[in-house]
Amino acid sequence: MADYTPYQQKIIKRYYQNFDAIKFQRLSELATELYLAEGKKRDRLWNQVEESLRKLEFPDSRITHLMQKRDPALLVGILKELEGRP
Repeated sequence: MADYTPYQQKIIKRYYQNFDAIKFQRLSELATELYLAEGKKRDRLWNQVEESLRKLEFPDSRITHLMQKRDPALLVGILKELEGRP
């Protein structure tokens, strides 16, 4: 991090401190968009959901199940579960 100014280092540090909250917020937005999306956009959104869950280190078996069902209600259940995490 020597190549960054102290200000940039603080921004980077805060980003990684809040990484889980940022990804949780994005998953919440994706859940809303999934209810409204159709066609190719819906497929693209599901791929983004999968990527976000992997970055949050959610269990692979649960991700696989969600991706097979592709049910937004299941994603909402996962969000409730993630919200309760310490």
